[in-house]
This record gives sequence, C-alpha cells and structure tokens, in this order.
Amino acid sequence: MDRDGGAIVTTRRTILLGGGALAAVAAAGGAALRIGREEPGGFEVSLAEAEWRERLTPQEFAVLREHATEAPFSSPLDAVSEPGTFSCAGCGHALFSTEAKFDSGTGWPSFTAPLDGAVGTRADYSLVIPRTEVHCARCGGHLGHVFEDGPAPTGLRYCMNGVAMDFESLAA
Repeated sequence: MDRDGGAIVTTRRTILLGGGALAAVAAAGGAALRIGREEPGGFEVSLAEAEWRERLTPQEFAVLREHATEAPFSSPLDAVSEPGTFSCAGCGHALFSTEAKFDSGTGWPSFTAPLDGAVGTRADYSLVIPRTEVHCARCGGHLGHVFEDGPAPTGLRYCMNGVAMDFESLAA
C-alpha cells in the first residue's frame, strides 16, 4: 500500500529498471521502446501538469497522466455489476456501461466495448511487446489497454485501470 492507503501502481520505469527489461530490449536487436510520457494533444480538456495534480489523487495522476498501472484486484470497480456508467476520473467523460462489463479474471475492470466516441486508441511500445493503449477521448487520460481475447460479441477485452474511472449507479 502507498502512503495514501491505496494500492501501489507500477510505472514503466519500475518495470524497466527492476526487471532487467533493458537487457531484453538490447537482446531483441534494439526494438523500439518509448520511455517517459507521451501525452496526446488536441483534446477538449487540456490542463497543465500542475492543474492535473491539483484535480487528481496521486494514484489517479500516476495512471491517467503518467501511464502507470494499478495493482490487479485492487479496484473495487472490478466487482461492480449493478446498472450504471463508468466515467473518466480526470474529466467526467462517460466511457463504459455495465452492459458491456464482464469478469475477465484479470483483476481489472473489463469491457467488451466502450460507449460511442468515448475512447481513443494508439500503439503502445512501452514494453517489448506492442499493445494498444486506450485513452479518454475528451482529456487523453490513460485508461488501460485493449486486447483481442475478449468474449462475443466484439472479441475485445478493454482492460481498464479502476483508479482511472468513477462509477455512477443507475439504481435509485
């Protein structure tokens, strides 16, 4: 647990420096590797780093703005199944409905599809294996990754960091 009582998040730097991944990259013939932040631009909500730090908790900032990953099974949102909407913790933009949520067994909230126009994607080469990053379409905040191993009807698994989202129940 971190000093705020939340789960510890893992950053790319922790993975790269702690696991010897740099040697693996060198052995792979210098495969492309991005280190550090690459914030997408041109979003409706665009704040300076200091403003994001004021708005977000340290864990939210680490995930949404620095592309960290929360520990698996640490988010209470993984167990949410009641009707409602998951929104970006950074800007409040609606992202996913519980109608598309499923238990992937990974320890992160997972969905078969986002709401229309809610997210964007881009190639992520931060680890040796290329992945597809998912970010909020409104503020560019890092949410997680999408994989092609999900259930029908889409075959996709949007594996999201719970700390990057808020949940609003439709139950009254």
